[in-house]
Amino acid sequence: MTRATSVDDHKLAAAYESLREVLAASKYADRKDKPLAFWALPGDRRLPMALLGYSLKELLSRSLEELSATPGIGKKKLSSLIKLLHRATKDHPPVVLFTDETAGKTKAAKSRGGRGGPSSRSGFDPATVSELLWEQWRQTIRRYGLEHETLGRLAPSLDRLPTVIWRTPLDTYLDSTIADIRGLKTHGEKRLRAILEVFHSIHETLGQVPRQGHLRVDVRPNFTAPVERWVHEVVGRSQPPSPAELKQRVILPILEQLRIDAGAEIFRILEERLGIKGSPVPVQQQAKRLGVTRARVYQLLEMCADVMSVRWPEGEKLFLRLHHKLGSFPNAKTQVARLRALTDLIYPELRDTPAAPPERSLEANHAKQNSPRTEGSPSRQSASHQHQRNKNGAPVRLAAAR
Repeated sequence: MTRATSVDDHKLAAAYESLREVLAASKYADRKDKPLAFWALPGDRRLPMALLGYSLKELLSRSLEELSATPGIGKKKLSSLIKLLHRATKDHPPVVLFTDETAGKTKAAKSRGGRGGPSSRSGFDPATVSELLWEQWRQTIRRYGLEHETLGRLAPSLDRLPTVIWRTPLDTYLDSTIADIRGLKTHGEKRLRAILEVFHSIHETLGQVPRQGHLRVDVRPNFTAPVERWVHEVVGRSQPPSPAELKQRVILPILEQLRIDAGAEIFRILEERLGIKGSPVPVQQQAKRLGVTRARVYQLLEMCADVMSVRWPEGEKLFLRLHHKLGSFPNAKTQVARLRALTDLIYPELRDTPAAPPERSLEANHAKQNSPRTEGSPSRQSASHQHQRNKNGAPVRLAAAR
């Protein structure tokens, strides 16, 4: 044995004994039954694989000499063991890293109170998330009773979340480890990254919120509260809002959210369609610019309704109230038309709703529901669900003549 080797062995043994002494304290009793793998990150190298399944209690009951006698455990693996035991002494997990895909740089955002994480366009790196960190995020979901919220409603961006899991409740993954999720069918790294990003963003928002017994935290998409307050204010007014106010307080905030969730291409189509920067652009002209059919443009626009049905389904009733209120003002025809143009895109079920006060509208709906239906006439369906097939078999939305 060389002198250098004996010195390295002595350092390893001293570090191990020091960590054994620290972890023997009663304050660490809550983690002694957890396996060593609990503190391992997917990006760690030279992990002591033969020891990852043992609990801290089992490992710390053995000397370093006994552990080194385990097949496949050499000096490098013992060094990794020391690193994992050191992590076990920390009350908080390692930092979560975000890779800036445009600049090729790496940003570190602490697991508590970090900034510039999922809300930006930087890529979430699941290789930096340990089981310990994942457990903390799940505890935050349970603490605030968010189990039945969907991934899509609370995601930083629906554009980065696969559409098939937009409506998946958070409790689908609350009892699973990261390893369990990786083992699920169709849950590759892309889907895992999206799921972890949602949980992380919720934890970042709520992790530092002090809990008060007489107060409740209402978790919802950020853009909804200002719009909702303004609509309630307008409903109580005796004069209609100006077209500019309607645009600033309702139309632009919702378009900005659709830019985040549906992407830049659909956002530009919406801007043109609603005439945000000028006169509204016809669908035919948009199709020509994009080099696609009119049916394809309508399909892209249908994404807006899909987004809002996940992000803010309760907004439909609010828009109905606003529509009725504006319809009660004889001098608000411009505002009604602009609101109608937006509503047709984000809440198509409200299409063809008469611009009348709620009382008149309810009477009309009641009469319509109780009127006899002609034999063979189909019930009215939402235009967003009326489809036909083109020559290639792709669904095409049936749109009214424009």
